[in-house]
Amino acid sequence: MSYRDLVEQRDVIVCCGTGGVGKTTTAAATAMAAAQMGRRAAVVTIDPAKRLADALGIGALTNDPTVIDGPWPGTLAALMLDTKATFDDVVRRHAADDTQVDRILDNRFYVNVSTSLSGTQDYMAVEKLAELHASGDWDLVVVDTPPTRDALAFLEAPKLLTRLLDNAIYKLVISPQRGVLRAVNRAASSVVRQLSRVVGADVVDDAIEFFQAFQGMEEGFKERADATLSLLGADATAFVLVASPRADTLSEAKYFLDRLGAADMRAAAIVVNRMLPALSVDVDRAAELRSTLADTDAAGLGVALADHAAAAAGDEDRVGELLATAPDAMLARVPLLPSDVHDVETLTQIAAILTASTGV
Repeated sequence: MSYRDLVEQRDVIVCCGTGGVGKTTTAAATAMAAAQMGRRAAVVTIDPAKRLADALGIGALTNDPTVIDGPWPGTLAALMLDTKATFDDVVRRHAADDTQVDRILDNRFYVNVSTSLSGTQDYMAVEKLAELHASGDWDLVVVDTPPTRDALAFLEAPKLLTRLLDNAIYKLVISPQRGVLRAVNRAASSVVRQLSRVVGADVVDDAIEFFQAFQGMEEGFKERADATLSLLGADATAFVLVASPRADTLSEAKYFLDRLGAADMRAAAIVVNRMLPALSVDVDRAAELRSTLADTDAAGLGVALADHAAAAAGDEDRVGELLATAPDAMLARVPLLPSDVHDVETLTQIAAILTASTGV
């Protein structure tokens, strides 16, 4: 399967990888390629920088899709994940009434959780993916996953939520039964006392109040978490691993491939950005030319040629080692550009490179 096939046929493409390897740009270029094919594509990024918005020719991105006009027959929209706004929307959609909404949104524990925890960002990225996919407004949703030290944090988020909601202590805490509350006191008083000494009694009280206010919404959250996990494991979803040819990022990429495989998932494609362009001469021939030119005015050019050839060969060797660990994934090489992506024209070039990639 080529990269073009992925863009044409899949409903969801999840771009994964460490930060700083061009993941956001790859996600945007993938969505642009889909729009060029006539599809309705939305890319959701977690990158708060305005770099992507500038490249797309718009002033800023919000938590809602912004349609970008351009020379494509389909639709291209982009949005930047606002964790708290997404969480607030989920609460408003699924709360029983306005009173429950107010109890949750005004809770201090909720305010902290919804604004400062990285795990919440992971889960809200999943929620936003589910929302966009279920809307029916988009043929393809491209997700630029949060940069995280845990390669599978994004994928683990729905499972963690389900485990929390199924936890016996959690169920006791939210139970309105007086007898059960006494059981909570007996079972959890020791834990709560110790926790209070660490984070403060007010924090513990706020947390319990939050979970009690949350009562009645658990099943809805669990159902969406289960549905999103099914979507991520379906044939309609493709994972694209983004890396650079640097040894450290390729090592992280290999770790991610191992973790993805352990979760019975596979990367459909590997995109390696900032590859040195290949030369018309190999390493040996470049070394010969360096020797030949050593005592001439072109000696510097000879050295530069040999260095470039050796560095490009090193890139290819390291990328080849990574690809050997994922033989079913197709490889797309994106060459090193003279500057960062800062306009639609450059983004279009990257989209063209990706869709022209057919494999190794």
